Amino acid sequence: MTKKIAFKTLGCRLNLFETDALVSEFTKMNYKVVDFGEKADVYVVNTCTVTNQSDHKSKQVMNQMKRLHPSSLKIVTGCMATHYKEELEQSDKVDYVVDNDHKTAITSLVEAYFDGEIPTPDSFEKDLFGYKPADITLHTRSLIKIQDGCNNFCTFCIIPKVRGRAISRPAEAIYENIKQVVAFGYKEIVLTGVNIGRYHDENTDFEKLVEKILELPGDFRLRISSMEPDGFTDSFFRLFAHPRLAPHLHLCLQSGSEDILLKMRRMYTAGLFEDMAGELRRRYPGFNLTTDIIVGFPGETEEDFQKSTAMARRLQFGHIHTFKYSVRHGTRAENMPGQIPEKEKTHRSVIIRNLSDEMKLVYRKSFVGKEQTVLVEQFDKRGFATGYGEHYIPVMIKQKGLEKNKFYTVTLTGTEIHDEPMLTGLVKTQ
Repeated sequence: MTKKIAFKTLGCRLNLFETDALVSEFTKMNYKVVDFGEKADVYVVNTCTVTNQSDHKSKQVMNQMKRLHPSSLKIVTGCMATHYKEELEQSDKVDYVVDNDHKTAITSLVEAYFDGEIPTPDSFEKDLFGYKPADITLHTRSLIKIQDGCNNFCTFCIIPKVRGRAISRPAEAIYENIKQVVAFGYKEIVLTGVNIGRYHDENTDFEKLVEKILELPGDFRLRISSMEPDGFTDSFFRLFAHPRLAPHLHLCLQSGSEDILLKMRRMYTAGLFEDMAGELRRRYPGFNLTTDIIVGFPGETEEDFQKSTAMARRLQFGHIHTFKYSVRHGTRAENMPGQIPEKEKTHRSVIIRNLSDEMKLVYRKSFVGKEQTVLVEQFDKRGFATGYGEHYIPVMIKQKGLEKNKFYTVTLTGTEIHDEPMLTGLVKTQ
């Protein structure tokens, strides 16, 4: 009988990539992938631990899994599984706790379990880049892992502890991976990792890697996921002139206050960030710059917070991921003076989120009357196609009969508010 497996992924795009790779491998092993709410033989939770809220969500999913599916094989992996490995191993919520170093071995672990063996995750080889090219995934885009780990050691961040030191995947393996997924039919490639701007393999840095990828054969466009605003030169910006490279960058600011950035031990200044943003907008009008902002970092005064809001207004981000500072055990910020009350952090996060919503609407409305190249990802109940344009703006094409995973040049005619502002339009007639 065909076994069923379900996945739940929390956190970053790197986790999404790793889940997609596992989905593809289990599918090839004749497992049927089902929704996490359905009955399955195996459940895999790929966790995040970047904030207290992330831990809370991961624990909720594990509790639900234990309550609803006590007899199924339950596996927890990802950053929370790495950070709290011993604690989770001693609980009765899951059967196996697989850290990030051994995540590639989950397929072998499950097979050994159903073959009647008593495997342990640590008995398998560590392999951060052992994921095979995924031809069957949960997404239209193909995520490509190019790097893992981080050497920056920001004072608030637990990632170096749960992902380890920075390590880069060999460039030739990345090129081959992309060639394979393009051959599978994927039209959009997304480069992902923990700190991808610091990619380095022999004579290939991140700029050279992207330049080479843009030269690969096939019908696809390239998108860069979240980046730190350090580790590359101004010449990197020239690459966005290439028609294949999407004019969108998620560049992590965290704070508009120089004092707070220094306390965070960020590797750039607010002034440098603003210069980079200005250069991108000067070269490419309409460029979609999105970011992260942390509110309520220890010692953040009202003046520091106002510097963040003022900078956001000046730069007019297309979107801001807003995070309330969350104490992470084992980080230097844990013991810093001036911890901000939770009520004040919530107040500041509401202000940033409202500001983000205002800027997002203004930015997206600026595209009405223009064109976007939309990759169709799904269809609504009316049969209208939805997808994202090159600027990473959601678009609804108010026509039926279009094809999934195909590019369409769309003339944008207006906006509609669904879960968020979405542009609407029609396919451009030739």
